[in-house]
Amino acid sequence: MDPFHLPISYSFSNFVTSTSSTSSTMNFRIWSRLPQRLIDRILIFLPPPAFFRFRSVCKRWYSLIFSNAFLELYLQLSPSRHWFIFFKQKNLKGHIYRNATVSSSVASIPAVRESSYEGYLLDPDSSKWYRISFPSIPSGFSPVSTSGGLICWVSEESGSKSILLSNPLTGTFIQLPTTLRPRLCPSVGLNITNSSIDLAFAGDDLISPYAVKNLTSESFHIDGGGFYSVWGTTATLPRLCSLESGKMVHVEGRFYCMNYSPFSVLYYNISSNQWSKIQAPMRRFLRSPGLVESRGKLMLIAAVEKSKLNVPRSLRIWSLNENGGMWVEMERMPQQLYKEFAEIENGTGFGCVAHGNSVVILIRGSEKLVMFDFLSKEWSWIPPCPYVIGNGIDELHGLAYEPRLVVPIMALLEQLTLPFSSFNAA
Repeated sequence: MDPFHLPISYSFSNFVTSTSSTSSTMNFRIWSRLPQRLIDRILIFLPPPAFFRFRSVCKRWYSLIFSNAFLELYLQLSPSRHWFIFFKQKNLKGHIYRNATVSSSVASIPAVRESSYEGYLLDPDSSKWYRISFPSIPSGFSPVSTSGGLICWVSEESGSKSILLSNPLTGTFIQLPTTLRPRLCPSVGLNITNSSIDLAFAGDDLISPYAVKNLTSESFHIDGGGFYSVWGTTATLPRLCSLESGKMVHVEGRFYCMNYSPFSVLYYNISSNQWSKIQAPMRRFLRSPGLVESRGKLMLIAAVEKSKLNVPRSLRIWSLNENGGMWVEMERMPQQLYKEFAEIENGTGFGCVAHGNSVVILIRGSEKLVMFDFLSKEWSWIPPCPYVIGNGIDELHGLAYEPRLVVPIMALLEQLTLPFSSFNAA
């Protein structure tokens, strides 16, 4: 396992002031005798901000992130943290239509950056926000998906898409081979395990310099067994589909995405390389529907606005059953909270993102966020991100994110993409 290198300037910025705790004197004679391996196990369970703060204590602790033995222990014992990461983004498709020109292929990464990207981490358990920068990501890329501790960045320029996978905690990234078909703003799905990666791009095929159509999808696969397909697997999308969300959700070997006009759910079966359609619940009365994955299940979140008086307006959460053919309503926002929500939202729309037991709903053009906890069955407003000042131009887009110091698939990607990188450079 290759050592991981952190940029010197890397730091977490925690806006929330923690409550002062009563100071207690630690008995040095006891704590100094703890075995180093036991200390390592304790450090592994620290949350990421605390982990990077402790590295300034001594040389040994600083060097742990370069230690293969520590990283292997980290892989075995580190707890899963169901966090979220948010980015300020413009309406990407409209931005591209206005500013981008068609290019045949974007094979190289721009050498000059205009500004550094910034993300905002949210710990749903404590409702604390942290700011993190991405100084190594070049300009002209947007974060579109996350999985397995990595963030997928895709080039904004129309044409064949350049792709970066980055680890925010280590500051490292790797470039994947560019897609084969020219696209404008495709829907993107990503699924990463310790031994495999699946990446899919769908829709927004450029059929001329001034027109797009949802015609095809293409996929990328690499696994530890030695099998790989570098954008060689293509499939035809269902006729007259409209993929407006720009993202896909992975559940049990399938990538799901919303289809509009009328509302339905499309899914891509990775093993059979085929697309299929599922009817959406109450499809004629939905507004701002979105798909999320939570606890291994596909869920649909939408506002319901039925004209009949006996069905009050509400925000609901449905889950797709195991057979994949029926939606079951799981939760409904309390009516009083929905009235507050609807007054702020005022028909502008909203987005949603889920991770673990939490669902976060973001109101477009507002700093307000609502969170639902599946364990406690509680809805609540959460503190807005303190680093974002609403200006009506940028809006927050959220992704599920699990902080990881080490992602084993990165080593495999470095080996298998090296020949393609050399070819692109040529």
